[in-house]
Amino acid sequence: MKRIALLPSGSVSHEAILYLLKGESAQFIHHKLISDVFMSTVDGRSDYSVIPIENTIEGSVSLHMDWLVNEVDIPMQVEWVYPSIQNIIGDVSEFRAEDGSIDFAKIKKIYSHPVATAQCRQFLSKYVPGAELEPCGSTSEGVNIVKKNPGKGWAAIGTTLGSSTHGLNILAEKITDHDNNYTRFVLIGRHPIEVPRSPEYVKTSILVTLPEDAPGALHQVLSTFAWRRLNLSRLESRPTKKKLGNYYFYIDVLDSADSVLLTAAMGEIEALGCQVRILGSYPGFAYEREKTEV
Repeated sequence: MKRIALLPSGSVSHEAILYLLKGESAQFIHHKLISDVFMSTVDGRSDYSVIPIENTIEGSVSLHMDWLVNEVDIPMQVEWVYPSIQNIIGDVSEFRAEDGSIDFAKIKKIYSHPVATAQCRQFLSKYVPGAELEPCGSTSEGVNIVKKNPGKGWAAIGTTLGSSTHGLNILAEKITDHDNNYTRFVLIGRHPIEVPRSPEYVKTSILVTLPEDAPGALHQVLSTFAWRRLNLSRLESRPTKKKLGNYYFYIDVLDSADSVLLTAAMGEIEALGCQVRILGSYPGFAYEREKTEV
């Protein structure tokens, strides 16, 4: 049975991997911190780790990207997209108004992961402007904190799964600022994994470090892809952490690493004096909205 490390039970990561596997059995190993999720597979305590790397609203999850690049050397094996649907969660008995509606003014503190909180700014400023926003390691951890502290007027931002996992109520559903709030996840591991669905695309993620003092180097790198008509779905610069003003470029190419065109492109980039590292070549899956969803 596959052993998969991820953030706590009831988190978006938990919902996302259940969606990807479509009922296939797996042993889930939950961790409070994303660093422990990474290290679980590094140390061999799990076969794969679920890592959120990008969000529609907030963009790249920089901490996780830096871990993939600087802290671990484990390839990406699968990429998939899953909607981040956030809700206000708490014990409904604490927040009832006399007419039976939810009195959001009674909420004194809201716990959640900072990324999830940022996705819900409009709702928070309109309905709970006076509530204290308390960051924590995951949305599920926030729900769990609220569960263990009844009667304090605390609530959490989290998933439907998180609400049911911890036996609390959804006080307001789908509170994110935008309906198209999706998160991109990758599954990292040392071996390919079979997924019970057909991929929509194949992607290769590479890291390119330019030679120092080479004017026009980035233009030359991008030209190697352009004239071969290789489609880039992502280009992002990140500091190398070695020297101020020194960057590497994270590039997603919609092609397999063993294709003739991409192999030649990477060879040409290396000939320019650049360093090239493949972070993974893997199938990708878009989110398939269920017919019952609106």
